[in-house]
Order: sequence, then structure tokens, then C-alpha cells
Amino acid sequence: MSDIKKAVLAYSGGLDTSVILKWLQDTYQCEVVTFTADLGQGEELEPARKKALQFGIKPEHIFIDDLREEFVRDFVFPMFRCNTVYEGEYLLGTSIARPLIAKRQIEIARATGADAVSHGATGKGNDQVRFELGYYALEPNIRVIAPWREWDLLSREKLMAYAEQHGIPVDMKHKQGGSPYSMDANLLHISFEGRHLENPAAEAEESMWRWTVSPENAPDAAEYLDIDYEKGDIVALNGERITPAEVLTRLNALGGKHGIGRLDLVENRYVGMKSRGCYETPGGTIMLKAHRAIESVCLDREVAHLKDDLMPRYASLIYNGYWWAPERKALQVLIDHTQQVVNGSVRLKLYKGNVIVVGRDSPSNSLFDPTIATFEDDAGAYNQADANGFIRLNALRLRIAANLARRKA
Repeated sequence: MSDIKKAVLAYSGGLDTSVILKWLQDTYQCEVVTFTADLGQGEELEPARKKALQFGIKPEHIFIDDLREEFVRDFVFPMFRCNTVYEGEYLLGTSIARPLIAKRQIEIARATGADAVSHGATGKGNDQVRFELGYYALEPNIRVIAPWREWDLLSREKLMAYAEQHGIPVDMKHKQGGSPYSMDANLLHISFEGRHLENPAAEAEESMWRWTVSPENAPDAAEYLDIDYEKGDIVALNGERITPAEVLTRLNALGGKHGIGRLDLVENRYVGMKSRGCYETPGGTIMLKAHRAIESVCLDREVAHLKDDLMPRYASLIYNGYWWAPERKALQVLIDHTQQVVNGSVRLKLYKGNVIVVGRDSPSNSLFDPTIATFEDDAGAYNQADANGFIRLNALRLRIAANLARRKA
């Protein structure tokens, strides 16, 4: 018999986590607490409560938490202050959700007196690392149960057989073969992996996409969008102040309508393999373009370049599960300091898969000086002759090397 008395399970109510719930009860003979996070995945979550009750879970041990505002305010927005992109393309929609889930799981474990936490991530993926690094960073002595690294139910057929054997309800979509993809959704994105996509040469089927129309089918008329910023975060769309979660909800709808935010990517996973995935991140794609636009007039050149230098490291920390690590926190302090002057507005044009910046303004913090930048007569604001010395000093080492090469020849 296991010495684990109570475990908090990250529970969706789907086939995998329903099997895990029963498996935990049978294998560890422990009490199970279920935790279902609403991150804006757009699904009805109450059926998870009904299923948990069918497994004998006490009502007070069923947690279904609306984390949408916290997710965007405390995780998505801080990440976008750094213009974060992994391997040049991926906006980290799955990665950034995991530290919040881990945080809430640990909070529930403390509140219920649980001595273990459990998740449904496979031993091939990144999520096992992200969840468990979060657990240990927040509760160093917590016990972690990762069923996919322990059991022999390593195929859909074995999961279905286990479910049938133990009377676990399986909805019709699973009985009919289920979705051809493994999907994960939250307010920032929806991802697709597996089946047809495991051939990286195969084009994704148009019927796969859920949030976006194809650019070819997007409206023929462009749509303008005004975005207001305070300290690097979006506070209003088209002049209306709204909450962080509502910002992303509306941007997703606008971007999806105009065919914005599709990505087909082969990425390098933490565990060493390459993995092909497709992503829809319409709101995030708009946010990234707009944030860089407002920064372009507010940030000092070298500060902006320093942020660009640090961004790939910051992105890797999030991708690899180090949100709670001291180095990520230290970088965040620097990033947030740079954002104190990122205030103003950006105007965008959305058109057939494109996000086009057509204007940006920061009345209080703009470093753009039209009297200096003008191509007309600047009335002495800038002395063009100053460039002589600058160019000659920067060319000195090149001239020395060229003279040496000429002598050797």
C-alpha cells in the first residue's frame, strides 16, 4: 500500500485524466482531489465535476477555477512585455499556461492537506518538465505522480480497454476514434499535434483550424484597430478600457476573422526530439506586432537592443519550464523596468492574414524628434558634419586590417 494519502490531480474530465483518476485510486489507494483550470479553452467544464462525483470524489475536493484574468494579467502580459518568441516563431501559448496550473495545484494541495500532485503529461513531452519544475519550485518536498512514466497504458486502445474494464464513461467522440489531433487550448492559443501532422511534409487540413479563417476567405475590406498601452500592457481597444482577459478575447475574435495567427512549426522539444505542431494565436500575433510598434518610439535604442538580445534566453526559460526560477524573475524585473515609459497608442490595419502598423504615438514618452529626423531643412538641429569623425573612427580597424592584407599580398 502506498504511503501517499491524498493527491491533487490536474483533471480535464477527458479520457486520459479520467483513466488516471481511477488508476490513482486503485494503484496508490489514495484520496484524490481534482483540479480543473478554466484558462479560456472555450469548453464546458461542469461535466468534469459530474464525472469526478461519479468516481466518488467528495464535492469539497472538486475544484473548477476560473483563472482567465490571472492567466492574462500575470503570465501572458509579462511575457509579451519582452516580445517573447521561441525559435523565431512560436508564441509559447502552451508553455505559459503551465506555471499557473502548477501554482494553483500546489495551493490546492496545501489547502486540502494533500501530500502529492499528479498530471497527465506524457514522458515524451515538454509539459511534464514544466509542471514538475513548477511544483518543486513552489513546494520542494511535494510528491509527484506521473502515470505516463509508470503505467503500461501507452496507447489509446489500452486506455479505452482500461476505461471499459473499470466502467469509466467514455464520450461518443472517443468511441468513434476521437479527434485526429492532440489539442490544447487557452485564451492565448490552440495547438494541434499528432496523427496527420506527424508527417512534417503534409499540409495541415483546412478543416483542422478552429479559430481562424484562411487568409483567402478573410474579408476583402481591411479593419482598423486602435490599441492603448500603459507601462507596456494593453489597457484599451478602440478607446474602450477592458480587462486583460477581455483584451485577448476580443483580439482573438478580430484576428481570427481576418485569418491572422496561423503557424505550422517543427520545434525542438526539451526532451531532445523534434516535434511538428500547428498553432492558432490570432490575439497574440496582434499583440506582438503592436507592442514592438509602441516600443519603437518609447525605448532608447540600446535598451531596445538589450531587450532583443535577452529575449531568446527569456523565451527558452519559459519554454523549458523555468518560469519560477530566479533567473527568469531577475530578467522580468529588468524587462518591467524598461516598460515604465511604454505608454501611448498604436493603430493597426488587419487584412487577410496581415497585421500592418499604420501609426504609433506616445505624447508623454516619445523619443521621436521630428525636428531632428526630418529630411527637410532642420534649421541646425542636427549637424551632418558630425558624421565625419564617427565614420572615420569606426572605419579605423577596417583600414588597418586592409593595409596589413595589402602589404602581405
